[in-house]
Amino acid sequence: MATMKPHRIQSITEIHRLMGLPKPQHPLIGIVDLARLRNESEVNAVIFDLYVISLKRGCDKLHYGQQKYDFDEGLMAFLAPGQILRGEEKGVPSNLEGWMLFIHPDFLWGTSLAHKIKKYEFFDYSVNEALFLSDKEETIINEIAKNIRNEYHSNMDKFSQDIIISHLETLLNYAERFYQRQFITRKITNHQILDRLENLLSDYFNSDDLVTKGLPTVQYISEHLHVSTTYLRSLLKTLTGQSTQQHIHDKLIEKAKEKLSTTNLSISEIAYELGFEHVQSFSKLFKTKTNQSPMEFRSAFN
Repeated sequence: MATMKPHRIQSITEIHRLMGLPKPQHPLIGIVDLARLRNESEVNAVIFDLYVISLKRGCDKLHYGQQKYDFDEGLMAFLAPGQILRGEEKGVPSNLEGWMLFIHPDFLWGTSLAHKIKKYEFFDYSVNEALFLSDKEETIINEIAKNIRNEYHSNMDKFSQDIIISHLETLLNYAERFYQRQFITRKITNHQILDRLENLLSDYFNSDDLVTKGLPTVQYISEHLHVSTTYLRSLLKTLTGQSTQQHIHDKLIEKAKEKLSTTNLSISEIAYELGFEHVQSFSKLFKTKTNQSPMEFRSAFN
């Protein structure tokens, strides 16, 4: 069966029209009750030219990224402009609850979030990286969304944008806090990622890949772990205090120490086997990490 081409949505007005809703009260921001999606089944996949924040519950199979999820608990997803959201071909489930908040980038112009929104890395998360909420967390998020909805439906005036931006920033800050909690409390999944990272790096450094391909890139690591680069960075920072690149360098130094202490290879030969074109680059990184030059480290074993 051919995959349906995603439908591009460029405005809040178009969202309301597709859902059979009245015209939006503001052209650049809108919040929609997901229960209203029940009668809309023609559009299966969409690309939003908007920021989308959603909280869903009771959805059997909705695609986020390239994978299906069972929404047995409150789950938040964050989409930046250009990302794809897919539903089931059979249409939207009748038990779907929650809301979707749509923000056109123009709404952020001249506000504190115009540039700050890019610091929230979860807009770049994908696949199985959505935010699972506890009941307490879901209540907090829904209360903030309620404040945004109340302001949206009141008479819009010169204060409305600032008030909505304030609520929106509070919502994003809570989401960031809850993501940090998720990295810690969803231990099984997160620790499996750490174990797989360690195994992946060990296999890479014990193969010929260092010589033929050079040091593994962050993108290479993320692709082989099936997570986005931003999610992996956030996860590792929370659990280990280090970035993905720092983990790669630590594995490199570990391997370098092994070769320096157990072989008679020259520093240049070791640098080459570790994927460096220039011995100076290797020596500089080694000294940065250990406060010793490779030769000084080796001399302790002679």
